[in-house]
Amino acid sequence: MTLWGWSSARAAWWAQRAGHRARRHLRNHSLASLVVRPPPVLPRGCRRWAVAVLRVRRDSCLVRSTVLQAWDAAHGRPRAVVIGVTAPGAGFKAHAWLDGEPAAASEGYTEVSRHLPPDAVTGARGQPLGSGGDGGHQPVEQAREIRPRP
Repeated sequence: MTLWGWSSARAAWWAQRAGHRARRHLRNHSLASLVVRPPPVLPRGCRRWAVAVLRVRRDSCLVRSTVLQAWDAAHGRPRAVVIGVTAPGAGFKAHAWLDGEPAAASEGYTEVSRHLPPDAVTGARGQPLGSGGDGGHQPVEQAREIRPRP
């Protein structure tokens, strides 16, 4: 097997295990206490294999987002998991996605919270983003409608 073959297999194996652990954790604990182990040192391009495994597993959007958040943070791109909801009513739905995903991922949802990766980069004031004893979970002070960018 070539180097890319082994790397792809390791990325897929990591995503399988990380998805399983995240799903099991979220059944009994809060999102704020979830810590997804970082992937092994792999080329950034192997992310597609992690995405494929999570798609085949049919993991929830929350599990998928937290696992890919760990991948991206390990590759120098820390991103927040964003949680949004639709208007209350019979068709109420919740959805999770990574900050910076295409606008279609969040269309029709109102953002209610963000969950930053545990090792988030420092903010403008020198404090880690998400610091303050809240485990990286930051509720949005005022809900806002997420609209596609022009």
